[in-house]
Amino acid sequence: MGAMVETKVSADAIKSAVGDELLQLVTFNLGSEEYAVAILKVQEINRMKEITRVPNSPPYVEGVINLRGKVIPVVNLRRKFGLDSKESNEQTRIMIMDIQGITMGLVVDSVSEVLRISSATVESTPPMASNISAEFIKGIAKVEDRLIILLDMDRLLGKAEGEEMIDVTTKAIENK
Repeated sequence: MGAMVETKVSADAIKSAVGDELLQLVTFNLGSEEYAVAILKVQEINRMKEITRVPNSPPYVEGVINLRGKVIPVVNLRRKFGLDSKESNEQTRIMIMDIQGITMGLVVDSVSEVLRISSATVESTPPMASNISAEFIKGIAKVEDRLIILLDMDRLLGKAEGEEMIDVTTKAIENK
């Protein structure tokens, strides 16, 4: 006779099985829109600091910063998404993230909060829902009276753009 095996199934496993998992997100603003990225992508959030421009870098690349001895390329998300430019202020932040294995900074207007929501509140992206390209958008979360655009950070940069980030960093290091 076979031995009886007792199995414990966690609540998370049950939620995943039925497609209702908990998403942990960092929300930020660009203009009047609210965006979110997976918290695991965000390494840290810093106040705006001096950014060194790198010649011949793509227009959306603000430049590079020195973060504890490491040169980090910085992308201006407003430019990347084709939004109007805006002067930095006391709310402007640089979100340090890992995107496709490249550590980079993203300039955003402000960072709002860490949010935990059910994946069930996320809907697919309707056409023309935002000023930004739909390829970057994972979905739209409905949270109370807010609509939050969930970004797929790994799609933010194509392969060629990832290589450009590496080139920008290399140029900055060589010019120091």
